Amino acid sequence: MPEKTPGRTPTGPTVAEVTAELAALEDPRIRAVNEKHGDDHGVNLTRLRAIAKRLKTQPDLARRLWATDDTAARLLSLLICRPKALHRDELDTMLREARTPKVHDWLVAYVVKRNPHAEELRVAWTADPDPVVASAGWALTTERVTRNPAGLDLPALLDTVESEMSDAPDRLQWAMNHCLARIGIDHPEHRPRALAIGERLGVLKDYPTPPGCTSPYAPAWITEIVRRQQEDATAKPSPADA
Repeated sequence: MPEKTPGRTPTGPTVAEVTAELAALEDPRIRAVNEKHGDDHGVNLTRLRAIAKRLKTQPDLARRLWATDDTAARLLSLLICRPKALHRDELDTMLREARTPKVHDWLVAYVVKRNPHAEELRVAWTADPDPVVASAGWALTTERVTRNPAGLDLPALLDTVESEMSDAPDRLQWAMNHCLARIGIDHPEHRPRALAIGERLGVLKDYPTPPGCTSPYAPAWITEIVRRQQEDATAKPSPADA
């Protein structure tokens, strides 16, 4: 998507007009919170989404916003682009250009997952030597674990997690831990091993978790979500009772 042609798009506002609107939403308090997580913008995301809703899909504008290298503009670009129209190499370049965690996460969640090259990129990124790129591959793998596990070698994934997660850099470790948790949640036949791996490695065991939130520590995460699922299943009336 990188393209640096300025000016007005054929069907909408100029990049300058949009970035000025985003700049007017800048809130120092929001920026201070975001900077603690590695993000460098101060725009309320609900308001940013409202702009995207108004603009609708505008691929040309999306490309130009991405080219600004401004985090808020890039987040908006990901909401108004056409995910299925982006080429594999474009997505790979964009991922490597994504400087901040929020842009990285939205690119994977809102664009790559909806692209026909998602599986090809998942395989390539998971094996990439850059841990941030590899974390995107693991995020796509977690999506498959939950939604489309056919063809995945879940025992092999658990082997990799068991051998590599403890020493992985933060973002990659977080993504691998998420995959471990989803294997334990979504695949009961692998749940005992997933729990055992999480307990033995202890990754994120001491992660500060606010009251009422689920801990990212895999054994706690798996146990809590499975408990909720079982409660929901018990609460639903059977066909005979309906």
